[in-house]
Amino acid sequence: MAEFSLISGVREIDPKEWNDLVGDESPFLEWEWLASMEDAGAVGEDTGWLPRPLVARENGRLVAACPVYIKGHSEGEFVFDYAWADAAYRAGIRYYPKLLVGVPFTPVTGSRFLIAQGLDRSLYIRQIGEILQQVCEEHGFSSVHVNFCRPDEIAPLEEAGFAPRVGVQYHWANRSYGDFADYLSQFRSKRRNQIQRERRAMADQGITLDTLVGSAIPDDLFDPLFTLYLSTIEKYPWGRQYLNRRFFDLLAQRFRHRLCVVIARERGEIVGGAFNVQKGDGLFGRYWGCIRELRYLHFNVCYYAGVEHSIAQKIRTFEPGAGGQYKQLRGFDAAPTFSAHYLTDTRLRSGVEHFLEAERADAHDALRVLKERSALKAPVGP
Repeated sequence: MAEFSLISGVREIDPKEWNDLVGDESPFLEWEWLASMEDAGAVGEDTGWLPRPLVARENGRLVAACPVYIKGHSEGEFVFDYAWADAAYRAGIRYYPKLLVGVPFTPVTGSRFLIAQGLDRSLYIRQIGEILQQVCEEHGFSSVHVNFCRPDEIAPLEEAGFAPRVGVQYHWANRSYGDFADYLSQFRSKRRNQIQRERRAMADQGITLDTLVGSAIPDDLFDPLFTLYLSTIEKYPWGRQYLNRRFFDLLAQRFRHRLCVVIARERGEIVGGAFNVQKGDGLFGRYWGCIRELRYLHFNVCYYAGVEHSIAQKIRTFEPGAGGQYKQLRGFDAAPTFSAHYLTDTRLRSGVEHFLEAERADAHDALRVLKERSALKAPVGP
């Protein structure tokens, strides 16, 4: 019989023991990523992200785990529940603190429940869901939210009483392209010509792009990467600085082997760049920034360079991040994302479940329409 407990952070777990449980799952679940956030202070009591991973041991062996955070707000989640919090406030229901199962500041799909091989995965997920509900009841948390989980995690969570939610992102899929020209050939002529113009704009403006992976990323590049990260945050009123310089230093030490960065230079000077994470056959866009606004720089740094790299490395999927229908015009098609939610107050739970039922229908309709409007020609063959 496994014994479950909440711990104060993944730093309490041996890195190899935790990563053995992660296996081939999302790189953002690996010890190095999560522990670096804790060590840098990007998450902690003062940030409204208090780490409390749930772990299960059987005869001393780590057999299950999930990243849990006590949240004092709803920022940095990308599955928006602000309206629910507002409804709770108007009804006199305390919404914060709440529990979140997910990766801070990271709208990337991946397993949210790490289960040792050979165990009944669905059974453990349902059991963990029930345990988290009990934690809510015992400690006065309003709710549990499981964000950007895998599709196969939804059914056992529903059995535990969670309500599913469906969102939309734009992902790139590799159709065994030989090179970027092969990829371009899959567009209709109008879009193909526009992409070619956007690509040529780099040379016309004297901009060169370099893609660096793992050990090829020099130490002195992490300071500019942090500066580029800040540039986007400071540019927009909705920008929030969740990460600090210390976090980038720790990634340089612990996580460099997972990084893939694109750097744009003008006469040798860095003017823009993108910070991506790579594992297995997946590439994930996380942060981007520019020192100067240059025409089409964003599309080239964040999308075309990643696509070109993915084709060359035979990467199967490229997820550039949340938002932006303009991604679809550049070959990133609509894909569903999933989350699951449990609210302890029966009145609020009923209202949210009715809302989610209507929202799911709208999301499925939107996905159907967006797929019909793909910028890519329909694939030939089965």
